[in-house]
Amino acid sequence: MIGILGGMGTQAGLDFCNKLAILYRGKVDQEYPLFVLYNKSNIPGKPESIGVQTKNLSNHASNKVNKKKYLLVLKSLLNGCRLLKKSKCKFIVIPCNTAHYWYKDLQKKINLPIINMPKEVLNYTVKKCKKNSHIGLLATEGTIKTGVYNKFFDKKYNLVYPNEIYQKNYVNKAIKLVKMGRVKEANKIIKPAINYLLKNKCKKIILGCTELPIAIFAFKSFKTIKSSKIFLDPNLILANAAMRKYKK
Repeated sequence: MIGILGGMGTQAGLDFCNKLAILYRGKVDQEYPLFVLYNKSNIPGKPESIGVQTKNLSNHASNKVNKKKYLLVLKSLLNGCRLLKKSKCKFIVIPCNTAHYWYKDLQKKINLPIINMPKEVLNYTVKKCKKNSHIGLLATEGTIKTGVYNKFFDKKYNLVYPNEIYQKNYVNKAIKLVKMGRVKEANKIIKPAINYLLKNKCKKIILGCTELPIAIFAFKSFKTIKSSKIFLDPNLILANAAMRKYKK
């Protein structure tokens, strides 16, 4: 059984479950994958603003205020993982990019495999892009500031981000609008940030916040999402990785 720790945000967790079901739909109900979704929406210091709230979380080891905030989030994530473990799940996925800043500590404390989403995105990218290509990253400020993707991509690719103006006026706003259920507005507002990355010669663009595929692919068919030549959807990549492990 697959354990899904969602709620960061809720629509992103449901988007992951939907992709899991569509990708591996059965002819009858009994053929669908077994999974448990814990929609843990009460994570303290909402992950989409963690980078802003704590300035740069990378100094949490030496800064007492940042360390306290880091540990509060870690405790909440651990509680979620433990509930999934009690539910007899064999492994865990977390359809939230920012939450992977806590991945190392989570994996240390939970005696259950946790699939690393940014790592899976890198594995997929290696198959699609030449080394040293420019890869765009649309993500929360928290994900960018804590280097969640840099850890995996910097040795092979050149990550490109929107500048501060595009981040605040387009990316942050689009993410917030999806969380509010205003997907159509989010779809329009994210476009300048996409164009910015394309003008900067990005071969692919990682949708490094799981709200963004909802905004960008709003009202489009699942076939269109799967066949996209520009966008890398971490939720879709994670769903495939989860099913490979599930089948084993």
